[in-house]
Amino acid sequence: MGPLIVNEIISENTNLFLAFLIGIGFGFVLESNGFSSSRRLAGMFYGYDTTVLKVFFTAAIVGAIGLLFMSLFGWIDLSYIYINPTYLWSSIGGGVVMGAGFILGGYCPGTSVCAASIGKLDALAFIGGIFIGVFLFTEGYPLLEGFYKAKYLGSPLLNEVFNLSRGMLIFLIILAALAMFWVGEWAEKRFAHEDYKINQK
Repeated sequence: MGPLIVNEIISENTNLFLAFLIGIGFGFVLESNGFSSSRRLAGMFYGYDTTVLKVFFTAAIVGAIGLLFMSLFGWIDLSYIYINPTYLWSSIGGGVVMGAGFILGGYCPGTSVCAASIGKLDALAFIGGIFIGVFLFTEGYPLLEGFYKAKYLGSPLLNEVFNLSRGMLIFLIILAALAMFWVGEWAEKRFAHEDYKINQK
C-alpha cells in the first residue's frame, strides 16, 4: 500500500531518483507539446489557444480518479498524503502575483525552465525574475509575515467543505471540465489569430 516512502517500500534516495526521472519526462512532454512557447501559454488568457486549460484540467482529473480508485482498492492510504496548509490571504495574493506574471511574461515557473532548457532568452529573463522575487520575499519576510500567515484554515478538503463524497466531487469536477473544454473550443474560434495555428509551438 502506498505512499511508498511512508510505508518504507522504497528509500528516500530511490524516491529522489524516481522524481528526477519523472521530472525529465515531464519536461520532455511539455516541450514536445509546445509548452515552451510563451505565445501558446499566453494564448490561454487571450482565448486563442486553450491547450493549457485542456491539458492540465485533464491531468488533474486523471490524477483524482486514479487516487480515488487506488484508495478504493486499498492500494494507497489517502490519509498519508500531505496537503499544504491553507493561508487564505497569502494564497490569493500569491495567485494574483503569479497570474499577472504569467500574463505579462507568458510563462509559469515550470514552463520557464522548460523553455530555458532549449535556449530561449525570454525564459532566462523570467527565471531571473523568479530569483529576484524569491530574494525580495525572503529579505522582506519579517514585514510580510503577518499577511503571509493571516486567515489560516488548516488543510481542508473540498469534499469536506461542500459536504460531498469524494466520488461526487470528482464527478462534478469532470462536468466542470467538460464545460470548460466547450468554452475553450468556443474561445479558440472567437479569438482566433490569422497568423497563429493551434498546433503551433
